[in-house]
Amino acid sequence: MKITLEEAARMVADAQTVILTSHIRPDGDSVGSTLGLMHYLREQGKDARVLIDDEIPRIFGVLPGVEQIARPAEGARYTADLLIVCDVELKRTGAVLDAVDAVRVLNIDHHVTNDEEAEYLYLNPDDAATCEIMYDLIRAMDGGFSLDAATCFYTGIATDTGFFRFSNTTPHTMRAAADLIEIGVKPNIIAVAMEMKSYDEVMAQVRAIRNLEMFYDGRVAAVFIDEERAKDVTTTEGILDKLRVIEGTQVVFFMKWLEPDTYRVSMRSKGTNVSRIAQGFGGGGHIRAAGCTLHGSFDEAKKTILAAIGEELNR
Repeated sequence: MKITLEEAARMVADAQTVILTSHIRPDGDSVGSTLGLMHYLREQGKDARVLIDDEIPRIFGVLPGVEQIARPAEGARYTADLLIVCDVELKRTGAVLDAVDAVRVLNIDHHVTNDEEAEYLYLNPDDAATCEIMYDLIRAMDGGFSLDAATCFYTGIATDTGFFRFSNTTPHTMRAAADLIEIGVKPNIIAVAMEMKSYDEVMAQVRAIRNLEMFYDGRVAAVFIDEERAKDVTTTEGILDKLRVIEGTQVVFFMKWLEPDTYRVSMRSKGTNVSRIAQGFGGGGHIRAAGCTLHGSFDEAKKTILAAIGEELNR
């Protein structure tokens, strides 16, 4: 059931024990929104914690309290007045949903592809990031922002807008970011941390990009990472940013081996609706940034995603 921001704010304000979670393969917005709201709730005297069923990338070590994010222990049970699922629909939270016994479940998201299956859902696709929603949520509760919470929220807004370069950046996005900076957030520190990679990671990405392929008369650029290459490419963070600058491209993507007959696809576009492509394979995201998982052999997966992209380009 969809609810208003004010209704979501009342649910959060009324809860005393809160568990926050987000999607597997966490990014800046998922970590920032859960961790930032955890800080705010604790500052209000509430019992709040973050459970995410995946490893947290080390670049988020700059965020205050990140070491307190836990992965649900096998067989463990957790109870709460309220489970808040941030930045994703419920089904992509891994083991968390089954491990938590909550009186109520609230889903807060900005992805237009959200399946709307949550008991209570606040969805605003006009916001660039779930952290932008969190900014409004706390203001709706007449709350303020500590530096810890502000740092987390700023990180999610910055990363989901490509540091304010993407088309989802709005005047409201910039005003929210400016307010958080006035509290004391250091944009340069966040930017450097988010871009940091080890030498081995940089070289692995160089090797991956060397295998760049172009399709559909240069409108599509892609990197395919099979099982052998995946041993070296431990992170794909930043690959699409390198491909986006290629003149004439409409869609850029990578396809990476995850496990036998399973591949992760992440896409970016300059206007083509890649969320529609992702939804066709059970994935989701935004019109210009989306992802999905494909099953089958490497050749089958490659052929399938290229065909789907070609069909969308020719709509």
